[in-house]
Amino acid sequence: MTDSTKGTKSILLVGVGGQGTILASRVLSVGLMRAGYDVKMSEIHGMSQRGGSVTTHVKFGAKVYSPVINTREADILVSFEKVEAARWLSYLKPGGMLVVNDYEIHPLSVLTGEAKYPEEIISKLKARVPNTISFNAGQIAAGLGNIKAQNIVLLGALVKGMKLDNLDWLKVLKDLVPPKFYDLNVRAFTAGTAQF
Repeated sequence: MTDSTKGTKSILLVGVGGQGTILASRVLSVGLMRAGYDVKMSEIHGMSQRGGSVTTHVKFGAKVYSPVINTREADILVSFEKVEAARWLSYLKPGGMLVVNDYEIHPLSVLTGEAKYPEEIISKLKARVPNTISFNAGQIAAGLGNIKAQNIVLLGALVKGMKLDNLDWLKVLKDLVPPKFYDLNVRAFTAGTAQF
């Protein structure tokens, strides 16, 4: 999927502040660098501390000049929350892959009753993107003991979907996450790879 003859690959990770989007992106980037790819990563936080959008652009290949992903350019869109998938779908290229967390975080407008949370988002996404995998990473992570590990569940699914699960991701996790959370993250990563 990623040899130099096929050029650079682009992955857009989107979520809501507090979901661990940036940590997942860092683990992904470090793993890809250790595999010998040139990698560029860019973070856009938005109003992340207030539950706003967080996006991370990751590009990798033989040579990468810029991390910025434009409309219809992402090979893979990974969404940590399902409305965010709909919001950023225009960045996915035709034939691209969508990995979406079937998980809801209600924005303030929904909590105050000013707006309604959209219905049937997953089925609408699947109608537009045939290559969609969706599962509830929050539920999986909660079952492992900590819902905050949903970012690593999603990372595991992404890595499996990219067919890069042969790299030593557990070593990358060991180097980047606090030791007290390592075992949890290993279980979360493994649970994510099982989604494909």
